[in-house]
Amino acid sequence: MNTAKDEVKALIDKLPDDCSLEDVQYHLYVAEKIHRGIERADKEGTIGQAEAERQFSKWTSK
Repeated sequence: MNTAKDEVKALIDKLPDDCSLEDVQYHLYVAEKIHRGIERADKEGTIGQAEAERQFSKWTSK
């Protein structure tokens, strides 16, 4: 398992040399959101495509 420090190093290595600190912050923010989403899916489970489409159609039909 990679440490947070290893992940940050890998992320920075993938960014272009002329990126700004704001670019780095944004990519770290997105990576953290992805990690939290995966953890939440592991804890709470997920729904299937058909259920997602059913729920989405209820939200958009109003």
